[in-house]
Amino acid sequence: MMAEESILEIRGLTREFVRRGASFPAVDDVSLTLGPGEFSAIVGRSGNGKSTLLNLITGLLKPSAGSIILDGSDVSASDDRRMSDLRNRTIGFVTQIHTLLPNLTAIDNVILPAVLRSGPWREKAIVDESRATELVVDSGLPDVIQPASARMLSAPQSDHMVRRAQMLLDQVLVGDLAFCYPKELSGGEMRRVSIARALMNEPKLLIADEPTGDLDAENTAVVMRLLRRVADDGTAVLMVTHDPDALEYADRTYRMDRGRLTLI
Repeated sequence: MMAEESILEIRGLTREFVRRGASFPAVDDVSLTLGPGEFSAIVGRSGNGKSTLLNLITGLLKPSAGSIILDGSDVSASDDRRMSDLRNRTIGFVTQIHTLLPNLTAIDNVILPAVLRSGPWREKAIVDESRATELVVDSGLPDVIQPASARMLSAPQSDHMVRRAQMLLDQVLVGDLAFCYPKELSGGEMRRVSIARALMNEPKLLIADEPTGDLDAENTAVVMRLLRRVADDGTAVLMVTHDPDALEYADRTYRMDRGRLTLI
């Protein structure tokens, strides 16, 4: 595949850590190319660098060596603000640990990436104080996140966001829980809301770290069929999993062992 056709191009990527005075590579000279519509899975035992690799791709960690080109941008050369914008525009990230905001409903958690993408922001917003969540955020982002019902944006734009978020929740079979808060949801339900949120901005690259970790067989199939459809529609998908049932949906599978990535 030519570089200009790639969504993600990794070359010689290494990330070293120091433990008890000795350095070791958690990610060791990894190269990987992923184009539109390609679905790749990574397997391997815990502690072998899979999550570290995903955090490098998303700019949450800086590499010790090598390069990461994401949609034409050099991730390692991007500052925090530019990387935050690149993540919001280009990446959907389903993390292992639940990161839903506790004071937002499921549907508002899903809408949030689209709201953050839609600035510019007013210095102060009129909010429903009974439901608003105050956040500590970078300069340029809102001081207060409103619920969808507050119509932070123009009515047509906000209505479109609500419809899309509800559609995504319906697709992962939690549409009836749209106005529940995270504390009212099970682990598997929160996982599916997180997947809907990751898809809200129609990312070019979807990164999923154990997307079926909290799910039973039936909901695993629902989620994996959705990820397969997303790939078939042109999104590059990179999934880390321990679930053998999820692998049948991927185009290719890699194994990560002691920081090294090899094609199975």
